[in-house]
Amino acid sequence: MAEEQRRVGGHLAALVLARGGSKGIPLKNIKKLAGKPLIAWVLRAAIDSEAFDSVWVSTDNDDIEKVAKDYGAQVHRRSTAVSKDTTSSLETIQEFLQHHPEVDMVGNIQATSPCLHPSDLIQVVDMIRTQGYDSVFAVVRHHLFRWREVKTPGEGTVPENLDPAHRPRRQDWSGELYENGSFYFTTREIIERGLIQGGKMAYYEMKQEHSVDIDIDLDWPIAEQRVKRFGYFGKGAPTVVKLLVCNIDGCLTDGRVYVNQEHEFISYSLRDLDGIRKLLERGVTVVLISERNISPSLISNLKLPCDVEGNVTNKREVLQRRMSGMGLSLNQSAYMGCGDSDVECLKLAGTSGVPSDASTAAKMTDSFTCTQGGGYGAIQEFAEHIITLMESGR
Repeated sequence: MAEEQRRVGGHLAALVLARGGSKGIPLKNIKKLAGKPLIAWVLRAAIDSEAFDSVWVSTDNDDIEKVAKDYGAQVHRRSTAVSKDTTSSLETIQEFLQHHPEVDMVGNIQATSPCLHPSDLIQVVDMIRTQGYDSVFAVVRHHLFRWREVKTPGEGTVPENLDPAHRPRRQDWSGELYENGSFYFTTREIIERGLIQGGKMAYYEMKQEHSVDIDIDLDWPIAEQRVKRFGYFGKGAPTVVKLLVCNIDGCLTDGRVYVNQEHEFISYSLRDLDGIRKLLERGVTVVLISERNISPSLISNLKLPCDVEGNVTNKREVLQRRMSGMGLSLNQSAYMGCGDSDVECLKLAGTSGVPSDASTAAKMTDSFTCTQGGGYGAIQEFAEHIITLMESGR
């Protein structure tokens, strides 16, 4: 009984190992994935779960330390002795525990598993705290047939988990469970015995769509698409967007204006027009704004299927006026901008986005950062991001 009470009340730390010297992808842990540093996805899930007594990043790198602190984690500066290519996760966790005697349990969360959700972590913490397990680790179910490896030329192979004469259909076979590396929760006692898993063990089965790992460059584009569709975007992520206010200058256009003696000209991508139409088809009101005094003839010639407001001196006023007129909350609004004058609105809106060539201040607002620049498909990309959020119910 005393052990059960100690377990419930013990200090549980989330620990993300993020060494700076990745060989496969340099500084992989803070490379941008779907507009956020890779490590930010798991840190947000851990912090928003509110299941941990502390959330830590163990690193040897100044840039990773800064990102970790920006996203709310504490930082343990690991020693050079556990920062080598040959250092194991176990050794790094053991060093962390040596410096933090208050920690009774560790949730070692893999930085390269960006589709982790708070709901997963909450359930695992309950298994450790109240169900009496010493170790809980993540698995995913696969329906894969295994065959014995052939090491000698001419040697035949044999099946290891099926009968070729009676191959089961997928729906008739429950498959097998494989570790996916997303997390390993373990008590201090097990770690001090030199184990990651031990004692009374249990697995936690993650959904296949949430089971994402990034190891090499080829994994990156696949992971990015999975995150955009299945990732966790935070407590404030809206389920329905009803309004998008977007800056014309630097978002619809590349920021350049062409002028002759009588007229000015701007250009935009037809891909962005397609993105606007997709939003309109889903009931999202789109408003394009510009600080410039755009002439009515230019607005007419642009042939845009949405409202356009020029000579805007107060972008926040436009956003709030449009929201008020539609009876919307901030979480039902989206804003896209690219410059310092957009920062206030980017912070206010429930969903915000910036082109890849936006100003530093705009990018620092924790907005979705597009891979495309202004005038080259950024609005289409942000529109698809909004649609994905709504379709996935987040």
